[in-house]
Order: sequence, then C-alpha cells, then structure tokens
Amino acid sequence: MSSMLAIILGGGQGGRLYPLTKHRSKPAVPIAGKYRLIDIPVSNCIHSRIERIFVLTQFNSASLNRHVNLTYKFDAFHEGFVDILAAEQTMDNTDWFQGTADAVRKTLRHFQRFSPENYLILAGDHLYKMDYRQMMETHEESGADITVAVSPVTYEEADQLGILHVDDAGEILNFVEKPKEDSILFGYEIGALLRSKYDVTDESRCLLGSMGVYIFKRDILKKMLQNFDHTDFGKHIIPQGIGEFKVHAHVFTGYWRDVGTITSFYDSNMDLLSRQPNYHFFDEPFRVFTRARYLPGSKISGLQSERAIICEGSMIEEAALKNALVGLRTIIRKGATVEDSYIMGGDFYEDDPELDLPPVDGVPRIGIGQDSHIVGAIVDKNARIGRGVKITQKAPDENYSGPGFMVKDGITVIEKDAVIPDGMEI
Repeated sequence: MSSMLAIILGGGQGGRLYPLTKHRSKPAVPIAGKYRLIDIPVSNCIHSRIERIFVLTQFNSASLNRHVNLTYKFDAFHEGFVDILAAEQTMDNTDWFQGTADAVRKTLRHFQRFSPENYLILAGDHLYKMDYRQMMETHEESGADITVAVSPVTYEEADQLGILHVDDAGEILNFVEKPKEDSILFGYEIGALLRSKYDVTDESRCLLGSMGVYIFKRDILKKMLQNFDHTDFGKHIIPQGIGEFKVHAHVFTGYWRDVGTITSFYDSNMDLLSRQPNYHFFDEPFRVFTRARYLPGSKISGLQSERAIICEGSMIEEAALKNALVGLRTIIRKGATVEDSYIMGGDFYEDDPELDLPPVDGVPRIGIGQDSHIVGAIVDKNARIGRGVKITQKAPDENYSGPGFMVKDGITVIEKDAVIPDGMEI
C-alpha cells in the first residue's frame, strides 16, 4: 500500500520486561528461540504490502539497530525500506521522547517528505498476525479520521488495557484507560449487531480492548500532534480524538497478546510448545521474517525429550528436555535437565563447542552445565550456568533478586552474560 507509511514504536525503558531489557530495547528481546519481537510487526507490514517502515528507538537501541539493519534489506530497485530513527536532540528541542505520541511528534519531519495519505502506528511488543489491508478497508469505508484496532477481551483483562465503548456501527464513543473497577465499564459491552458482524462467539469476551494499532489520516495526525502537547497515544491522543474527529473501530478476532511483561512473555513462549498453540511460526503463507544466521543443524546425542523446540546451531549431550524452548547456539551438557523453561542460547560459540572444556579461573563455560537442573526459568543469552546448578519452581507471588538473576512473579530470569557458579541453588 503505497498510500500508507508504518511507524513502529520501539518502546520506553521496558521496565515490565526487566531484566530482559537491561541491555536491549523491548522490540529486540528474543522470542521463540530465533526471532526478535520487532520481527512480528515488520513481518505483518511486509505481508500487508506496506514496505515503507520506520522504527523509533531511544533506550538500549544498539542490538535493535543491528538486527534491523542486518535483516531487512530490500534490493536496489525497490522503494521499500525499514529504517531506524533514534531519539535525537536538535537546536529547537533538547528533550528525549516523553512518550509514544511525543516520539512521533519529534520525528514527524522525517515522514512528511513521503507524503503518505495515512500513517499506521504500531507497538513493538505485541504477538499477533494481522493483514493491515483489512483495517485500511475499514478506515476508508467508514470515512474515519482515526481507526483503532480492537480485540474482544474479558473483564479480567480489562484493567491492563484501554477499553473502548463502540456503537453497532463501529464508531468509538468513549474510552477508559486501564479501568480498576468493573462498574466504570457499564454500557461498554459489545452490542449484539457488532458481535454478530464479527462472529464473536465467546460470551466472556464482552469488551473491546485497544490493541495499540492505529491508522491516522495524515493531516489529522499532524494537527493533533502540533496543536496539543500530549505525550501518549493511548492515554491522551485517542481520547482527545474521540471528542473532535470521527474515530472508528476495526474489530480483530484473531489471536493477539501484549508480551510486555515477564509473565506474558514467558507464557507466550511456553504456549508455542503446546500441540495447538495460539500463535505459531509454522505458517508458510504468513511467515515471520528474521535474520539468516547460516548456522549448522543442531547436534544431539542421547536426548530424552517431551515437547521441545530446538533451534539451529545447538549442541545437546545426554540431557533431558520437558516443555523446553531451546534457542540458537545453545549448549546443554551431559546430565542436565531443562523443564518448563526458555533457554535463549548464545550470540557466539566459545572456543570449540564440541569440547567439554574446564572452567577458566572458576568461570563456567557458556551454556547449561553438567548435571544442572532448571525448572520454570528464562535463561538469557550467553549465560554461564555451572555444574550442578539447581533452579526450582517458584510460587507465583515470589519476587526477589540476586547476583545475575531475578525472580519476578515466580519466574526465574537469568540475566544476559550472567555467571551462575557450580552448585548454586536458586
């Protein structure tokens, strides 16, 4: 769609996903063993024939910049691009991005030279497959100034989302951000006509939550950003627009999830291991694109396995995997067990990965050490797990931290480049 330009918001400090965002931005966090979160919205755009894409970044953007620059290269005879725009100081403005809307405001001059008829605004930390051309049809047929993608959600999910009051014609009448009481949502439930039109059969999904996906007419976005000093789309721009412009809803009934917290991120990765996952990467017509690493096939010997995904370049020797997601270049040594865990793998091989070399100055080698036992964990890249380490299942309300690790909502997260010494118990 040559009339559309996509803007992917790289996110703020990523506090909800910390410590996975300690050294990287949210969209750069590895998902499903070999992808990055940014690959989801970019792939959606490419499949939707939207090939002019900007990614706005500010915090810990080095790895995201590297991934995008190495992955999304269109040929010299193609007008498409995926460009990174980092926060910058100018003579007129010395502040950094103060929010999602402020990020677009401060970079708007870079987009205007393309003269798109519409802007597509996307989040960089959501998991879903969507053809934005269908949303564009809704936008054009309704004559809307702003179109908001919405997903049917339950009352239990409402306090984490922006909830919209939508009439039977699809026009948005009101908006409430993360309501803390159900009584606030009186009259917000999906009407019978709208439920029938979009075949929303799950009665428990009776509210419409904002997906953080917006289409703005070019002049409307420019006017709202220039006339108001609002900093956030969900909290400020959309509620302001409802009062002044025609704001329409596009109901999306496919799978959608915000993976911006440790719990939702962990659950989404573990769901990939189920027989029928809500979201899967084995979809040839709607592939998720990422960087080619040119790694060899994984080398496995003596493995006991029950539900596992093992990405290329891994080496596993006489270990046991149960409900385990194993990322690129993962080394799992003899006697180790991994259960209900996501091992992200490594960025490089250390020496000869086929040799079980001894520690250097007491520091374990990259990977999972011999006879270690890991349950209910996310192990970030390049972590060094020593021999006989035990990471046990935690209660959902446990939250504490130690050297190289953090427990959040009962999930143990081993930090990137962390060293967990021999025999340690977490």
